[in-house]
Amino acid sequence: MKRIIRCLLITAVLTLTSGPTAATNATPDENVAWQAFKEGKALLVLRHALAPGFGDPESFQLEDCSTQRNLNAEGRSQARAWRPFLAARGINEARVFSSQWCRCMDTANGMGMGPVTEWPSLNSFFQGRGDRSLQTQQTIEQVNAMAPGKPIIMVSHQVNITALARVSPSSNEGVIISLPLSENPRVLARVSPSK
Repeated sequence: MKRIIRCLLITAVLTLTSGPTAATNATPDENVAWQAFKEGKALLVLRHALAPGFGDPESFQLEDCSTQRNLNAEGRSQARAWRPFLAARGINEARVFSSQWCRCMDTANGMGMGPVTEWPSLNSFFQGRGDRSLQTQQTIEQVNAMAPGKPIIMVSHQVNITALARVSPSSNEGVIISLPLSENPRVLARVSPSK
């Protein structure tokens, strides 16, 4: 009897200390979301890393980072944290798309997941700088028209993600959304390297 109990205890310990849940500290729902992401059945959209402040200065110019709110040292470190966080989940490369704002491009490039493509539809429309419904619709159409391939990561702004996914992410927080995208999105998980 003691031997059976000991075997059961060893099996329980091995189960709890192995496999994807222990390795990634993910809940079962998160594991399902990550699997869908890896298989191309979902995408990851994240808010840029920490860029202290609110909005952008009145002197904002898209081509001039000095006129924008930018990542600080912590934000740059947060962006770099995505690479090992994703690698621990078996994701080493992705198709990466970003808002043209410097804080988004710097986050996307800092992740080190592959070349970054600028997507104007991911640009912020906060403070009247764009068109919420048009850009959201363009993003949905662009994603749904993509051929199968590497996982898709998009880096954008809080307002864009709220319009797309109906959630309000913190800086450097990502949302895994089921594909195809629609106006009634299915959010599978909210994720971040800092959680």
